Amino acid sequence: MTDSKYFTTTKKGEIFELKAELNSDKKEKKKEAVKKVIASMTVGKDVSALFPDVVNCMQTDNLELKKLVYLYLMNYAKSQPDMAIMAVNTFVKDCEDPNPLIRALAVRTMGCIRVDKITEYLCEPLRKCLKDEDPYVRKTAAVCVAKLHDINAQLVEDQGFLDTLKDLISDSNPMVVANAVAALSEIAESHPSSNLLDLNPQSINKLLTALNECTEWGQIFILDCLANYMPKDDREAQSICERVTPRLSHANSAVVLSAVKVLMKFMEMLSKDLDYYGTLLKKLAPPLVTLLSAEPELQYVALRNINLIVQKRPEILKHEMKVFFVKYNDPIYVKLEKLDIMIRLASQANIAQVLAELKEYATEVDVDFVRKAVRAIGRCAIKVEQSAERCVSTLLDLIQTKVNYVVQEAIVVIKDIFRKYPNKYESVIATLCENLDSLDEPEARAAMIWIVGEYAERIDNADELLESFLEGFHDESTQVQLQLLTAIVKLFLKKPTETQELVQQVLSLATQDSDNPDLRDRGYIYWRLLSTDPVAAKEVVLAEKPLISEETDLIEPTLLDELICYIGTLASVYHKPPSAFVEGSRGVVHKSLPPRTGSSESAESPDAAPSAGQAAEQPAVIPAQGDLLGDLLNLDLGPPVSGPPLAASSVQMGAVDLLGGGLDSLMGGSGFTAPGPAAPAAMGAPLGSGLGDLFDLTGGVGTLSGSYVAPKTVWLPAMKAKGLEISGTFSRQVGSICMDLVLTNKALQVMSDFAIQFNRNSFGLAPAAPLQVHAPLAPNQSVEISLPLNTVGSVMKMDPLNNLQVAVKNNIDVFYFSTLYPLHILFVEDGKMERQMFLATWKDIPNENEAQFQIKDCSLNADAVSSKLQGSNIFTIAKRNVEGQDMLYQSLKLTNGIWVLAELCIQPSNPSFTLSLKCRAPEVSQYVYQAYDAILKN
Repeated sequence: MTDSKYFTTTKKGEIFELKAELNSDKKEKKKEAVKKVIASMTVGKDVSALFPDVVNCMQTDNLELKKLVYLYLMNYAKSQPDMAIMAVNTFVKDCEDPNPLIRALAVRTMGCIRVDKITEYLCEPLRKCLKDEDPYVRKTAAVCVAKLHDINAQLVEDQGFLDTLKDLISDSNPMVVANAVAALSEIAESHPSSNLLDLNPQSINKLLTALNECTEWGQIFILDCLANYMPKDDREAQSICERVTPRLSHANSAVVLSAVKVLMKFMEMLSKDLDYYGTLLKKLAPPLVTLLSAEPELQYVALRNINLIVQKRPEILKHEMKVFFVKYNDPIYVKLEKLDIMIRLASQANIAQVLAELKEYATEVDVDFVRKAVRAIGRCAIKVEQSAERCVSTLLDLIQTKVNYVVQEAIVVIKDIFRKYPNKYESVIATLCENLDSLDEPEARAAMIWIVGEYAERIDNADELLESFLEGFHDESTQVQLQLLTAIVKLFLKKPTETQELVQQVLSLATQDSDNPDLRDRGYIYWRLLSTDPVAAKEVVLAEKPLISEETDLIEPTLLDELICYIGTLASVYHKPPSAFVEGSRGVVHKSLPPRTGSSESAESPDAAPSAGQAAEQPAVIPAQGDLLGDLLNLDLGPPVSGPPLAASSVQMGAVDLLGGGLDSLMGGSGFTAPGPAAPAAMGAPLGSGLGDLFDLTGGVGTLSGSYVAPKTVWLPAMKAKGLEISGTFSRQVGSICMDLVLTNKALQVMSDFAIQFNRNSFGLAPAAPLQVHAPLAPNQSVEISLPLNTVGSVMKMDPLNNLQVAVKNNIDVFYFSTLYPLHILFVEDGKMERQMFLATWKDIPNENEAQFQIKDCSLNADAVSSKLQGSNIFTIAKRNVEGQDMLYQSLKLTNGIWVLAELCIQPSNPSFTLSLKCRAPEVSQYVYQAYDAILKN
């Protein structure tokens, strides 16, 4: 009869019936009852009420019943710790049972009951079992020490269990040795500073002796432990390698990879002139090849590891190219990995074979695979110079197939071939131009535009080709827009007379009609270059390009060395160090290969490795405005770098022409004609003459003014930040901006190690100093801090414009919040414009840029208004009375050089004022009005 009967529900009072059965005198009935209890527990019913009755069943010599009771005990001990103490006596008794299976069962269960109260009672039985005469009991006890250490590390150290574990490494039984090593490795991982596995040649010898007789998992533990040992010289390294080599023929792939890891590590210490070194290289190839005949998932893991090995020592597999050829029924993830390794192993000797194979792949049906195969042909051309010609002709054959995605990939790789071998294969450009219309992917379009721009002098209709792309400029992706801008500027520098209109068109599209800061910045730079010094522009834009290197996706050497130490683990599959993906990885120790024999320098510090690896991984994409985590997740919360004010800090919003005049003043000396009417020359001065004023970030230092400071509000409530509450406001005094914070600790633990960072924002606000909290913040304590800010941070237009996203870190976690800052903190002290200038500017700013607002319920007179606003750097330039109402004409200037002009109309009897604002960046007006409103009403 099957066990399903235990899962069928009985009649009413199920628990009561089970209780009666558990206390029955008949052994069989008892056993049936315990099975029913376990069945109920398995399906999620709460049978904890039966705890005392089940524990009573422990007093039995029936092994099956005992196992079931122990299973129940492990499950419910945590929720019933007081009851669990009842079971302690039985554990103590069972640890002295004549049957070793029962002794081991007791000690195993003791380790699984994670209840603090019980742990001290278990020390005596555990100590006996560690010295038991039966190896099965000793090996179980060794693992129990690691479990106990996880619950209460101090207790394990005080009881001297760690020393007993170290003694077990010299045990006569290999399984005990393996478990002792496993337990010590586990404990050492959580306490990297403790030198538990203090390996010396004697203990290494014992481990190697045990290695031959262990189970496969035991072998893996021992091999991983050996990999952390540093031999004192090359002779010891060689002797260890000789004794580990037989493991390469093991049936379990995990054992093979662990052995490969040990050998790869110790080979560093062997001299390449040794005969043994060559022998070892030959021995490493067959096991790696054998791994590729396993099922696809194992193949994939093997291939990811082989990828690392090939980058470190390509000579191991250089004759094994054929095993990496793709089979028709390989899953796509295996195919792509094999392709990658094929290219890494490609050399002059085997390139003909590889190319024939790749050409075959390019006619497959799987689109992703075909794309990768076409790219691979290009990579071979760049890697093996002698094959470049064959690769190019293969690519041309593929272009003739007219299969859309094949053509696009081919064009992308041909661009790289041009970069590697200039003036060699340009004859194929005509063929490429024929396929221009079929390109619809950004990367292929960008590559084609680059080719047209780079070789414009060889293409008669280059201007027509580029103009065809320009028609849908705003629908193109950023990559294509940037490439098109550069290509047209190159074309202009090569054929200035014919392409003047074209270049003007692209510059105005890039600078005036685009929201993308990268595109705008590049447009402005080209614009200034062309207008100030066309010769310099030629030297910059048409400079000789460096040749591209052959392998672009190699892993950075120090990271590679670290990953070689993690062969056979997840790190080797992800190609990232554990610190990059293990949570709470403070305990992760960076590993590195031993220093090379014969070289004086030691292995480079691997600490730099993770960052290098991550840098390669993360694409440099500007996050969406709303994406608070975009920039802040990768917090480097050190003190802010104060550098020179960067060009980025000029916020160029919409179509702000911050350079004053129209386009003609820019294009002055280059024979350009402006597309629109020129602005008056007088405009040039206040709105910046050239770069100096455009990026005027000094923010002028004035006198201590009574600038309005809003009351503090709660920015980050305690419930959202694990007990940390942050409230604050912004102020401006003597030309400097401050963020006034109150940090309150509403948690039960002390808070320390505070740091702060801002996300990019519209005006480049950034902390000018670290967040100084001098003493740790005790529970229920508050601290007030004034954090100085500057405006030289990175710029990104936010929505709303005055949105600021902030990350605050302390010893508990990193917390994020966003707040709106009042715009008047950005009004600088030298914002008073001369009268004539004010008049000329007011006239020059188009009427559609004027915005009107009502300030309601304000009972101040004109003089009071004027002095109140002056306190916040809004300066009155003129005042006149028109038909009984006072008109104030005012100016203010923002930290990034944008001027705002205002006309404030005040009627003595009417509490509502009319505010008219004119500005070249109309998106600012709304926020300037909010500042007026706040200042006048407080």
